[in-house]
Parts: sequence; structure tokens; C-alpha cells
Amino acid sequence: MRRELTLEGEETRLDSYLARVEPSLSRSRIKSLIEDGHVLVDGALCKPSRRLHPGERLVLTVPPPQPIELQPESIPLHIAYQDEHLLVVDKPAGLSVHPGPGHPAHTMVNALLALAPDLPGIGGYLRPGIVHRLDKDTSGLMVVAKTESAHIHLSRQLKDRAMSKSYLALAQGRTTRNEDTIDAPLGRHPLHRKRMAVVPNGRTAQTTYRGLRHFQDATYLDVTTHTGRTHQIRVHLAHIGHPLIGDALYGRKHPQLDRHFLHAHKLGFTHPSTGEWMDFTAHLPDDLLELLNSLVASDKPA
Repeated sequence: MRRELTLEGEETRLDSYLARVEPSLSRSRIKSLIEDGHVLVDGALCKPSRRLHPGERLVLTVPPPQPIELQPESIPLHIAYQDEHLLVVDKPAGLSVHPGPGHPAHTMVNALLALAPDLPGIGGYLRPGIVHRLDKDTSGLMVVAKTESAHIHLSRQLKDRAMSKSYLALAQGRTTRNEDTIDAPLGRHPLHRKRMAVVPNGRTAQTTYRGLRHFQDATYLDVTTHTGRTHQIRVHLAHIGHPLIGDALYGRKHPQLDRHFLHAHKLGFTHPSTGEWMDFTAHLPDDLLELLNSLVASDKPA
């Protein structure tokens, strides 16, 4: 894409001006384009902070997206919805969202590259735009952007808490309150670097839970997150003495379950192109449903 522009009005910073006239590009993408020489002002290269003056002419060139080293993989995925702007995925437990140390392949991103080969590109690369994440062993709904403009729009909704996300969880013990909000800051555990913890100077985090059914030594919960911190639900529930059933990191393993009992079952957001509010629901997967049904069959609800 090549676009020629002439600044009209008051002087302004180059990066701020391009962010205003090209909302489909993120701030970081604009900065990279300027620094890589894809923006000229009156024929000259410049810095993102360069002051523009009325009448100056700009040429913006956006190169085609580049392929990345990740390889498409034929991994089964349930796509709840898809259009040219985004996908809604019902992620299975046991599947990491994106490559990282210890799992360089066989991730949801690899699967999406195979399912959606028509990706226009995010940030200059042919890849899906991960808007929010789920832990490897958490199942349920995620929205993934196909285009840079959709990624910006959806990420802004997430940041502004305009995206609705709720989970089904089974916690150890009987909660003393049927409904409550846990407001406790989260950060990296001071001793165990793979764990998160409630820490005094952590990032703000709020989680609301509502009891759906109480059992003798467990509580079935509907959980809503108002912030999106790493391991937020797991840490908050453990903090109040009710870790997730099967959570080996913050609680203990369960003989009938190979992972923690947490499922992202509802997701709502405004479509980045149409402005329509969209709602999705994903029912409990078989392993969680089997455990829940066994509790119902063997334990009288209070």
C-alpha cells in the first residue's frame, strides 16, 4: 500500500498524525514503518518524533506482510464463528495458544495458520492476532483477529473492559459467600518464578464469582473477570482458600481430572467492523462435565 498525504491544520508529531489518518495501523506498527524507512517527509527519512508543519508532503508505504517461521499444522479446532475480520475459537484443554519455551510447535497459532491461510497479516507478518489468552489447560472461547484493524479494535475493548468474559469453575471447599468480588493485586511470585501471587505492589485485578451449586467439599461457580491478568482466576480463588479442583500449581491434583476445572464458557464483544454486539457460549467439555455429573450423583446439594 502506498499513500501520499499533505498535512493540513496545525503542526503535530509524525507518528501521532499517521495514527490519526491510518487507524488500521497500530502505534507500534507505525513506529516500525517510520524507523524502517517506509515514511518520507518531503522526500527525506525522519524519526517518529519529527514535527510536521502545514503543507509538508508525506509518502507512506506499507510493504506486504512477510511470512514467519511458524508452520501451519493440521490440528483439530472447533471454530464457533468466522468472517474476514475475526475468528472465535473454542480452544481445547492441553493446547498452548502460541509457541514458547518448551512448546515451539503444536499450538493454536500453528492450527490457525492452517485453517485461515488467507490472513492479511498483523504487524507486518502473516499471523493471527491473539487478542487475549487462555492457559494451556483452560478450555473455552477466544476471539482472534484476522486483520490489524480488527486486532486494534478488539484489543482496545479488552483494555477498556468492554469485552465480556465469563467462566465455569469448580473450586475446592464450600465458599462462605455465594457471591463476592475478589479485589487483590497480582504479580510474579517472589520465590517461584513460574507462579503468580497476590503481592502488595502488583497490577490491579478484580474477579467476581457467583455460586451455581454447593457440594459437600466443592463449589460450582460462574466467574467473571474484570481484568485480564495471568492466572488471575486460579490465583484469586486460591488466595481466598478455594483453589480450582485439579490445579496442581495453586492447589492439588485430582484423581478424576488431568487438569484444572476452568472453562471459558461465555464471550461477548462488539464486532470491529459492523459495530454489532456478538455473544457466544461454549458448553462444558466432556472431562469437566463427567466430573460435575459424578458430584451431582454422589453428593446431595446443600
